[in-house]
Amino acid sequence: MAAAQEACTLLHSLGLRPVMIRQELADIQAEYGPLAAPTELLGQDVELAGVELVMVLGGDGTILRGAELVRESDVPLLGVNLGHIGFLAESERADLAETVRWIAGRDYTVEERMTIEVLVWQGERLVAEHWALNEAAVEKADRERMIEVVMEVDGLPLSSFGCDGVVLATPTGSTAYSFSAGGPVVWPAVEALLLVPISAHALFAKPLVVAPSSVLAVELLNRTGARGVLWCDGRRSTDLLPGARVEVRRSARTVRLARTRQTPFSERLVQKFELPTQGWRGPATHGGAPAQ
Repeated sequence: MAAAQEACTLLHSLGLRPVMIRQELADIQAEYGPLAAPTELLGQDVELAGVELVMVLGGDGTILRGAELVRESDVPLLGVNLGHIGFLAESERADLAETVRWIAGRDYTVEERMTIEVLVWQGERLVAEHWALNEAAVEKADRERMIEVVMEVDGLPLSSFGCDGVVLATPTGSTAYSFSAGGPVVWPAVEALLLVPISAHALFAKPLVVAPSSVLAVELLNRTGARGVLWCDGRRSTDLLPGARVEVRRSARTVRLARTRQTPFSERLVQKFELPTQGWRGPATHGGAPAQ
């Protein structure tokens, strides 16, 4: 909350009008009293279409909540990490003042990040529609029982097995739940979709990377009667009965992330995960004399 108060003061000092959601403004005022900087309310003083950029202060979960707000608009999202890893965030808490100056100077670029559409079928009946920026995860609902699933790509079955679940992810989500389940890290510029089994009891249950135009599906089989649950970005859920079918495809709608630094993705990986790089010597010098 202190970071939000500081951000509003900095934005106002640079000639910008801070806008907040009513409940979040009320929470800050309850903790710290009235803000020093005049602050407008979203939906009352200004609509989302009139907002230039949404700044999110928090971890990846908070940024995913911000993505829910901006997805149906063209407003970019910029995250300032107050959490642990904060892979979706652009800057850290210590850089808040500098980040606000970049925003005031319009010194940022915008990346378009793929999202997915998620449909849940029970027989011929469509029971739920969701979307996700990171992933749709089909998981077991009961801790003591695996679910039996069959994975499908473009209308053809690949393999069936018992497991704790299956993650269907975007490149953005490849460093989130999919990563924890043993999936590959996919650079954001790569257009692809991922299927990553979770604790599968099978000989062939490897993570798969498929074309972005593919349609993925996971069906819960009726062999054991085990129930499942679908989670989208860990925020939106639907219970899955035996026989349920979850379909995932690329969405036409993207989420726009603002970037203030042109940091290569490989460098972000090293920084966020604190990867060891000792001993690296770099590429060979081209055109140099051969070693004697």
